[in-house]
Amino acid sequence: MTTPTVTSVEIEKVVFPSTVKPPGSDKAFFLGGAGVRGLQIQDNFVKFTAIGIYLQHDAVSSLAVNWNGKTAHELTESVQFFRDIVTGPFDKFMQVTMLLPLTGHQYSEKVSENCVAIWKSLGIYTDEEEKAIHKFVSVFKDQTFPPGSSILFTVLPQGSLVISFSKDASIPEVEIAIIENKLLSQAVLESMIGRHGVSPAAKQSLATRLSELFKEGGAN
Repeated sequence: MTTPTVTSVEIEKVVFPSTVKPPGSDKAFFLGGAGVRGLQIQDNFVKFTAIGIYLQHDAVSSLAVNWNGKTAHELTESVQFFRDIVTGPFDKFMQVTMLLPLTGHQYSEKVSENCVAIWKSLGIYTDEEEKAIHKFVSVFKDQTFPPGSSILFTVLPQGSLVISFSKDASIPEVEIAIIENKLLSQAVLESMIGRHGVSPAAKQSLATRLSELFKEGGAN
């Protein structure tokens, strides 16, 4: 099966190419969607990062079983649709590019909080997940991420979270760390696009682009 034909997306001068080959995988992934992550601070919407979500081509046929024929709006509003992306039996890749400077501690602390909140809400927070979070935080502790630098995650279905860093928007060939914890690998993506995901814009982009791919018969 060929990789779906999609366009690249530019978010705040960060260009997410239409396809990439991420660290930890020998496959090409297509750009599922992209958007900013920001916060409303008083009267201003402050944009912190640009997030690109890439999927292995099998994602289209896998997701189309339940979601073919749904409108972009229906998909955007569906918690289960994004849960199916998070838990689906296909590889995923996330590129998080800084728009404002962040320290590794700031980033990992916020992601960890979101992951633990997800697990506690599902009643699945165990010692194994606590250990995985400690390892996750330690990978980031001495890092700094100036504007334009990127954090990259490859999520493999068997449960590996492959972490890489880049000084720009390029995709490195070598990973920094691999954490073997399926719930952590899923929760990092869910913190971006789940029920309380930090990037509603990326969710809307994913829903819009995937609904078009289902229509085009990319599901066949």
